[in-house]
Amino acid sequence: MIKRTLYFGNDAYLHTSNKQLVITFADKQKEEVKIPIEDIGVVILDAFRLTISQTLISKLLENNVALITCDERHHPQGLMLNLVGNTLQQERFGDQINASLPLKKNLWQQTIKAKIHNQAILLAMNGIPIENMKYWESSVNSGDPENYEARAAAYYWKNLFKDFQDDFVRGRFEAEPNNLLNYGYAVLRAIVARSLVASGLLPTLGIHHHNRYNAYALADDIMEPYRPFVDKIVLEIIEKHPSIDELTPELKKELLQIPVLDIFIDGQSSPLLVGMQQTTASLASCFSGEVRKIKYPELG
Repeated sequence: MIKRTLYFGNDAYLHTSNKQLVITFADKQKEEVKIPIEDIGVVILDAFRLTISQTLISKLLENNVALITCDERHHPQGLMLNLVGNTLQQERFGDQINASLPLKKNLWQQTIKAKIHNQAILLAMNGIPIENMKYWESSVNSGDPENYEARAAAYYWKNLFKDFQDDFVRGRFEAEPNNLLNYGYAVLRAIVARSLVASGLLPTLGIHHHNRYNAYALADDIMEPYRPFVDKIVLEIIEKHPSIDELTPELKKELLQIPVLDIFIDGQSSPLLVGMQQTTASLASCFSGEVRKIKYPELG
């Protein structure tokens, strides 16, 4: 079953009753809304006078819902996840912690090859030559010591938005469409972290990212091949909307479709949220030695 992504941008009281999320609006003329908690995958809280009960928070986490809070600029700021997401969690933690350096380098090689592959597909969709991208993808070695990821990224970002902005610079605090990219990546990161927990893995222990202040290093690793799916949505938004300097509710609504995007993974079409679970489950199997390849999607 496809889990729902819920966005709350208006004043309301969120609580629970009979295993349901109950929305009581500040406007008393609006009737209460009830949503089964088991149907929810991601909740985004983006209103300063929004109230949520502790019982509801507990029930959401118990059902492995990713709970995101936003800052005063309405950008995702915090992420809350269940600490016990899998019955084999202790065993999975052990496999992950004891993973050898050669294994982690091999997993990173797979990740970067998949990322460059999907970046190349998106560039080709927009009529941009990709022969160099194909070469870089085929040249990635274990651990990517030559840093082909950076070479591909430089070419990718130079060309992807050139019709919108000649001198586009990708960065967290740079000009639009970075605002759309940042928001989309934050939603994607929450989806990855949620799936990692469900697969019994620690989102903190990465295979490549290892900043001491990063609590979601593994999520940042595994989301890399999925980023072009967000980039594709941003391109579509730019084509449809004359102004994107402000992250309006309408634009957020389009970005919140990320969990239900159709992706092609393991030979089948699947919603991104479901496909992500295949990716993280395969990663857990790689750590345990059962398989050697991570299941990553291909952009279509």
